Amino acid sequence: MSVNDTPHSNNFTWNRQVYHRLKLCLSLGLRRQLFLAVSDDLHLRNQVAARLHSTLAYPVGQVLYQPVDGYETSTPAYPRLVTLRLNLSDPNPIEQINQWLANYPPPIVGASKDTPGRPLPIPSFQIVGVEQLTKQTVAVQRLFLHYLRLSDQNFSSQESGRFLDSSVLLWVSRPWLSAIQQSVPQFWRWRTGVFVFAGEPTPTTQNQGYPERAASSRSLDLGNEQSFVDESVLEAEMRNVSATDFKFGDDFDFTEKTPGHSLEKQQEVVAVNEESLQARPKTEKSTGSQSSRNNSPSISSLSYISKELTELVIATLNTKISQDEDNWQPQQVLLEIEELHAQKASKEDLAAAYHHLGNLYRLRVEQGQSTLENLMVAILAYQEAIAYDEASPQLPDILNDLGTLYWMLSRTPHNAADGPTYIQQGIEFYQLALNIISAQEQSETYARVQNNLGTAYGDLARFANPSENWQKAVSAYSEALRYRTVEMEPLKYAACQNNLGTAYWHLAQYEQPVEHLQQAIAAYSQALAHYNPEQEPLKYGMIQNNIGTAYWNLAQYEQPSEHLQLAINVYCEALKYRTPAQVPSACAATQNNLGTAYWHLANLSQTTKEARQKLLKLSIIAYDEAIALAHSLSGIPLSFDLFATHNNLGLAHFQLVTDSSFSGNKATSSQHLEAALNNHLQALNGLSQQPEAYQTTLTYVVKTIRAFHSELGIQGQNLALSKVPGHLLPEILPKLG
Repeated sequence: MSVNDTPHSNNFTWNRQVYHRLKLCLSLGLRRQLFLAVSDDLHLRNQVAARLHSTLAYPVGQVLYQPVDGYETSTPAYPRLVTLRLNLSDPNPIEQINQWLANYPPPIVGASKDTPGRPLPIPSFQIVGVEQLTKQTVAVQRLFLHYLRLSDQNFSSQESGRFLDSSVLLWVSRPWLSAIQQSVPQFWRWRTGVFVFAGEPTPTTQNQGYPERAASSRSLDLGNEQSFVDESVLEAEMRNVSATDFKFGDDFDFTEKTPGHSLEKQQEVVAVNEESLQARPKTEKSTGSQSSRNNSPSISSLSYISKELTELVIATLNTKISQDEDNWQPQQVLLEIEELHAQKASKEDLAAAYHHLGNLYRLRVEQGQSTLENLMVAILAYQEAIAYDEASPQLPDILNDLGTLYWMLSRTPHNAADGPTYIQQGIEFYQLALNIISAQEQSETYARVQNNLGTAYGDLARFANPSENWQKAVSAYSEALRYRTVEMEPLKYAACQNNLGTAYWHLAQYEQPVEHLQQAIAAYSQALAHYNPEQEPLKYGMIQNNIGTAYWNLAQYEQPSEHLQLAINVYCEALKYRTPAQVPSACAATQNNLGTAYWHLANLSQTTKEARQKLLKLSIIAYDEAIALAHSLSGIPLSFDLFATHNNLGLAHFQLVTDSSFSGNKATSSQHLEAALNNHLQALNGLSQQPEAYQTTLTYVVKTIRAFHSELGIQGQNLALSKVPGHLLPEILPKLG
């Protein structure tokens, strides 16, 4: 199952970020690149594809080359991006590309009497219209997959087609993405990046052809663009994202709070695309006569299948399940299972039929419909499959899937109170899978299940025995890394190292903090070494942020000056990739962490007066940036306490002017004290429901008003009181006396 690195609570923001990354990948003009863009919203797809074409096809006007040394090297524009609609009568995208290049070969430019010139670059190609195959016959759909299967020869050979001199972008819907993953694994392995756009599915009958340009559409705000510029290299986005709101292997609270100062509550984002419900070839359907399906009884009156399973399937039939190539529906599968029972079919056939039903609902869950009913149908169907065939060669995968389904069940809103129970059930299934897997012979599956087990223990630690469960998470991740080597799977290895670092970080909050924080830093550093910052800037920046926080924690126990400086250095490095334009909320969180690290370094006893003033000013700059970004993100959840940050900023302003090393004039003092007061008052407004924090902040307000009087006299105190809301004066005035 794929993983969401970012929740889709704001589709506009998400889609715009995905669009810009996709545009950048195409604009680089790299060879032998295969990109997949995923959108179920055809209106959105048309809008994005049209914008890509208009932006990239002729990126610098109508001339690509300018005169050089007096020789004319310009030519009417040859497109840098070509958009082709899939030929539904013969759906062979590679042949379509080669045919286009045969009809429109790159023109020669720069030719003169002394030089032969050179051809323009081969353009990139985007293919649209794959979703229309759903209307075609099964034979045509299979033909398309057959052509993709044959394309493996093109990718493995250097001389198989000129299309390899550039990039190919294939637009697909989520059902077709799943079909490619399962039916054409060779083609899938050649992908460079997968870009998933959020949006509701659109019936194909509403798609009126490409391009559809609707200026009034607000499905994706792409901004006002001219032509592409040579931005920092982002060769590929390797996030195979599904529409699910659940994350697997990456949902850890990463937080540390100190009196008056809070660090980011970091939400880990790791690449564990195959780590949960592993995509596998579909189970063969057991046979049943067509006539019996056409004349079957209602599924509400089945006698062999459990009533619970039947009722759950009925509850899910109000929405469409992604169909496979035979348009097989869940109610038909139930009727077939009923018939197999009536015919006293073999246990193997019954197991295969139940397994197929479970796969249908697993696919629905993979596509983001993680409802209680869908999860329960998949669970019950898989458990029935196991009951009928305990010797199935697919048993380890089914047990792994059951573990993950129970883990997801613990995350559904209906089951919050039962979360620990469901997580424990998931753990039991993972352990059952490990008992029958040979680590040496099935190392990939073994490592995947161990990684999942680590994630489940990490979740269980939120409810009970945190030290014990985080230790078990560390053990599971460490075991996974024995068989998930960097040579075989560098990105999965890096993701697992990141998970291990997070488990060590949490364990350090309960026992042996120095040892475990050092191990966390070592694991994070291992992960970082295998993420290319140009190809994976967000993950790279996220792990840098985590290393910074681990160093910050370590500074509380030993070598504070050295470790705080290391934390600052790493946070600054993270901010090169966690930018306001790309990930404003993450950027704000790292700026908040940076401000806290500067503040702590300023307050060390060995810090000189001159350095203290400089560090406090840097702390103010970082906190200001964090708050400005946070206020610009209306409606987007933050991973740190904004009111605490306002208080922290107020304290930094206050300390700057009340410190004996301050050398500013009265106007500067007033400016900083006003900023301190304003920030404490903003914090106070948000803390009315937190009595303890409210009283602490009220104390800060009183101290700041007293500083006005001390630094600026009675006029300063009157200025401060004039800024305090009237309803607070009865609380504040008695404290000033």
